[in-house]
Amino acid sequence: MKDFADKVAVITGAGSGIGRALALDLARRSARLALSDVNADGVAATAQACLAAGAKAEHQVLDVADRAAFDAYAAQVVAEQGRVDLVVNNAGVSMTGPVLDLTVEEIEWIMGVNFWGVVHGTKAFLPHLVGAHSGHIVNISSVFGIIAVPGQSAYNASKFAVRGFTEALRQEMLSARTGVAVSCVHPGGIKTNIARGGRFAAGVDAGATADLFDRIARTTPEVAAATILRGVERERARILIGPDAFAIDGMQRLLGSGYQAIVRRVASR
Repeated sequence: MKDFADKVAVITGAGSGIGRALALDLARRSARLALSDVNADGVAATAQACLAAGAKAEHQVLDVADRAAFDAYAAQVVAEQGRVDLVVNNAGVSMTGPVLDLTVEEIEWIMGVNFWGVVHGTKAFLPHLVGAHSGHIVNISSVFGIIAVPGQSAYNASKFAVRGFTEALRQEMLSARTGVAVSCVHPGGIKTNIARGGRFAAGVDAGATADLFDRIARTTPEVAAATILRGVERERARILIGPDAFAIDGMQRLLGSGYQAIVRRVASR
């Protein structure tokens, strides 16, 4: 996909952060946008900004963890747009806390959004892409889908799952010669509200945790969006975002499971 003009792009989690930046970048490239988010005000503001940029943009409130709602949304988008070219399963949430303190319900919640949301979006739109013998699916994982970090077990689980699901899907699409490209995205620290708007296990200092994330997040959503679209243009299997993502990926490749000792020491500080 070398040109996004008049391409139909579906973006979940478009109400803020990377999702909003992607929508605005694609709007400037004359794409047709189908935007969704669980936050009604956020996604409406994104759609309005895209319209102001001269793009065609529709928006809808959507809980990606709701399979029936996602299936209905996908059918609606295809009926209204006539096709789909790019699907970005971007919606995501955070959940911080040690395994001992996390409830099963908290783990189910984050898996419902971060992993099942990706599965629902992929399953809902993939048949249309395969039928057209073209298109691209982009699933957002994280650097925490490459390494594990204490206090992030639930988030790690969801993002490792996205990575495994997406990498297997890419191989299937290539083996079957479907014409559908697949990319897995691993952002490092991005300046978004994901940590501040996340959930925390009992006993976790939410304010201190969010402040720490804000201090280490160096990459802007706009840079992240441009990096993702460049990866789509080049049909990259893995898209790393930010110098921290490249450093973390390199550390894991070099040290294997030995990276855990380094992460544990850093986390203990």
